[in-house]
Amino acid sequence: MVGGSFAAHPGGIIDFDVQITRRDDPIVKGLTDFRMRSEQYYMLLDPNIEVLATTTFTGQADPSVKDVVMPVVWRKLYGKGRVFNTTLGHVAADFDVPQAREIVRRGMLWAARIPGAGDDPKPANPYR
Repeated sequence: MVGGSFAAHPGGIIDFDVQITRRDDPIVKGLTDFRMRSEQYYMLLDPNIEVLATTTFTGQADPSVKDVVMPVVWRKLYGKGRVFNTTLGHVAADFDVPQAREIVRRGMLWAARIPGAGDDPKPANPYR
C-alpha cells in the first residue's frame, strides 16, 4: 500500500544528501536540497509511485550500491486514498532539519486532502 518496502540501510547512521526532484509539486515546492544525518534507506519500490525527492548512495558503506539513486519522498494513490511516504524521520532529531520537517507536514496535509495541499498524482507506471 505505501509503495515501498525496506531492504537495507547500508552504513547505519550516516551523512547523506537529499535532492528535490519535483520542484513544482506542492509537497516540496520552494524547498532546497538538504543534508541529513540518519539512516539512508535502500528500498524495494512500486513502479507506480511519484518520486518527489531522492538520495544517491556513495558506496562507501557498501560498494554494491554505489551511485544508486533511491527515492526518499514519494506519493501515490491507493484505491480512492492518498498515500504519502518518506524514509526520513528515523529519530525525532531528523526533524530538526527544516526541509525534512516541512516535507512531512505538507505530505500529511496532502494525504488528508486538505484544500490547497495539491492534486492527485498522474499515473506513473513506466510499464504501461
